[in-house]
Amino acid sequence: MRVVIAEDGILIREGIAGLLRRFGHEVVAAVGTAGELVAAVHAAPPDLVVTDVRMPPGFTDEGLQAAIALRAAFANLPVLVLSQYVEQTYAAELLDSGRNGYVGYLLKDRIGDVAEFVDAVDRVAAGHTVVDPEVVMQLLGRRRDPLQRLTPRERDVLALMAEGRSNAAIARTLVVSEAAVSKHINSLLAKLDLPPDEDDHRRVRAVLAYLRG
Repeated sequence: MRVVIAEDGILIREGIAGLLRRFGHEVVAAVGTAGELVAAVHAAPPDLVVTDVRMPPGFTDEGLQAAIALRAAFANLPVLVLSQYVEQTYAAELLDSGRNGYVGYLLKDRIGDVAEFVDAVDRVAAGHTVVDPEVVMQLLGRRRDPLQRLTPRERDVLALMAEGRSNAAIARTLVVSEAAVSKHINSLLAKLDLPPDEDDHRRVRAVLAYLRG
């Protein structure tokens, strides 16, 4: 697929570009500022945008805001946002823009795991919502009270749900049957006062919205 990369660090930018090309993707633009990102996407809308959160000139949330603006301009534009640290507010803002999926939020450390990063790229481009496991765990840790009602296995399932995993993928990860996964999901959603929903994207958004409080 055709990818636009926005990252002010040239070594990271070139590393991501090289990795994507290695797996058969075409990098149509690799830029260093949010303004260049917006211009590149408007010039030739890609199949996926990979962008850093903090970019020049202010190094606050320029990349994130550019990504959100582009998603508003181009319906269902797949966007994978990279961050150096877990930034709950930024993750929430991005996910709120992804009401139909096609969004991902990963820590930059995740790029080092090639298989995991490429899998995230493919899943975001396919319309899934992908959240870094470390982000999920920190969100879980900040909302202890309602989660006390969940069993350890239900917490495991919830974390994998929030990563955008399908029931089949959760079953493979936990080495249980899909029927068992469905039972855990129905139980944990009931305990969290969230109605069961077969739509993975809506399910992830509902869970994350609840965890964000």
